[in-house]
Amino acid sequence: MKISATELRQNLYKILDAVIATGEPVEIDRKGGLVRIVREPRPSIWEALEVHEVINGDLEVDWTAEWDGESELGRE
Repeated sequence: MKISATELRQNLYKILDAVIATGEPVEIDRKGGLVRIVREPRPSIWEALEVHEVINGDLEVDWTAEWDGESELGRE
């Protein structure tokens, strides 16, 4: 979509909301120059994850000897 600077000034928030909602860039013509408003893509949440080592100890240990199957919640 191509608009004038006057139209941008009159409808700034509506135009910005439309760019965010649709992803369609808006071009503003001002004094022979062209300015573009473009939505920047959001990074994936998976890109923000950090690798953590969470396993402590031996995975092959017999855990049944340490747990009797009863919940310890509520015991005093």
